[in-house]
Amino acid sequence: MHDLAAKVAEITADAGRFAIKLWDTDFRRWEKSPGNPVCAVDLEVDGMLRYRLGELLPDAGWLSEETIDNAARLDAERIWVVDPIDGTRDYLRGRPGWCVSVALVEKGRPVISVLDAPARNEVWTATAGQGAFRNGERLRVAERSELAGARVPADQLSKVDRDLAMVARPNSIALRIAMVAAGEADLLATIRWGNEWDIAAAVLLAQEAGAAVSDAFGRTLGFNTPKAEAFGVLVTAPGIHAAAVERLRERAEAGVGRA
Repeated sequence: MHDLAAKVAEITADAGRFAIKLWDTDFRRWEKSPGNPVCAVDLEVDGMLRYRLGELLPDAGWLSEETIDNAARLDAERIWVVDPIDGTRDYLRGRPGWCVSVALVEKGRPVISVLDAPARNEVWTATAGQGAFRNGERLRVAERSELAGARVPADQLSKVDRDLAMVARPNSIALRIAMVAAGEADLLATIRWGNEWDIAAAVLLAQEAGAAVSDAFGRTLGFNTPKAEAFGVLVTAPGIHAAAVERLRERAEAGVGRA
């Protein structure tokens, strides 16, 4: 597993170098749907990763934001779950809050993950049972037992959450989850349907750093599901997870009701 993880990190680093080389160029960009931007670099990185990772494990399935889904992946014991550029808005705006996100999922659980964030000079890696690291330094979630005062990557907070503390927020949700893993934030929560490729790699990082991880209702997250979606993600310091689930409960129930 160690040798495989090293090869995955090498391939993801190559993808990161390719993405940052094109970052300040005149590439094509458009919206897949209103408010959902994409660019030519997304597609090129996606193709590069699919080819290289496919050579590494020819039997593995494939799930990516920029590839049309194929139900054949559901029969695969192992699957690559990829977001070629997580945080596309920051990539398009010339801001550093983006990364290449790659996870290997086995029997519904991430076992290898890499976030390569070249604009931040950061490489985040995790292997199941072997810890999580940033630039080779082991990560450990912060110790916290009180929800009030918890640090949240956010641009604004609702009135009910103003007892929390905002910290700088990259556009990439994977990097926001990684902040909890690194002890730079205490809580990351979303209350909406989200895609597996956004979170698979970062979830393993958080778990290996000791964070509590669930969906918005406190339930275990699974991967390589038929719809490749989960309702929300909640990543916290372990001591505040139950309180965070309780605070989110009404909003999560209302969100599911609207979906």
